Amino acid sequence: MQQSDRAGLLYALAGFCTLSIGDAIIKGMAGDWPAPAMATTRYIVGTALLAFLIWRHQGVAGLALPKDKLQWVRGVAISCSAIGMFLAVWIMPLAEATTIAFTQPVITAVLAWFLLKERATASTWIATAAAFVGVFIVLRPNFDVVGWGVLLPLVGATGMAVTIIANRFTMGRASVLAMQYYMSVTAMIFLLFATLAGHLSGAEGFVVTMPHWSVVARCAFIGLSATLAQYLIYMGTMKAGAGTIAPMTYGQLLMAVALGWFFFGDAPDALAMLGAAIIIGAGLFLWYAGRKRDRARKAG
Repeated sequence: MQQSDRAGLLYALAGFCTLSIGDAIIKGMAGDWPAPAMATTRYIVGTALLAFLIWRHQGVAGLALPKDKLQWVRGVAISCSAIGMFLAVWIMPLAEATTIAFTQPVITAVLAWFLLKERATASTWIATAAAFVGVFIVLRPNFDVVGWGVLLPLVGATGMAVTIIANRFTMGRASVLAMQYYMSVTAMIFLLFATLAGHLSGAEGFVVTMPHWSVVARCAFIGLSATLAQYLIYMGTMKAGAGTIAPMTYGQLLMAVALGWFFFGDAPDALAMLGAAIIIGAGLFLWYAGRKRDRARKAG
């Protein structure tokens, strides 16, 4: 393996593991403040950092809101993903919520077939069927405890899949830094409205009150750590390629298992591990099939 590939894999692994640290902090704040308010704070911090970088490189003009509607789709989709995962890790063991979220590559493949008219191969459908068998296995013991809330990780995964599809549509329309800023600022705006709507609804758990300073501080840290994680993943992609680093995403799951076990006593049972293995296997099978097709295309 070339040195750049090794560096890329390490960058990506560090980035994906950092995302799990943020999830563990979120789980530790369950019920301290509404999920939309936490997500909003996370994106306010991330947007402020990205806005500063944009200002340094492109000046004040670079801070304008995007006119491209698909940039707003990216922001709304990533917002829904964030809220879904915030709520999911509150009501489920961290490892199991993260496991279900790893259906995202399969959901992305199905959406690419439906929205982008990409050819769906047999491997896509095999991986899809296997992944949802794994989801069913993971969900069964949790459904009796938390009811339909077990579907929240699927909301998070679907939001992320829509984001990735929108990324493909908007590829090359702006610089990498501008693309990150557009997604962050549109997500922030949508989440501000979602937080206000939740507060005005009066629904339990969505009314915004003055939080303890530590809650805001932790949300800010999550915003900074998530921005750092995305930077590390981006660096990994640049050094080794998206296809090469794809399996490193499962480092996030291993970190989630370790953190959930150590801090929250969520020791994964045999059934959950079986479901996780099936979901991971489906994702790796889809990745391997894609790499094989790419090599054949280049050779031809």
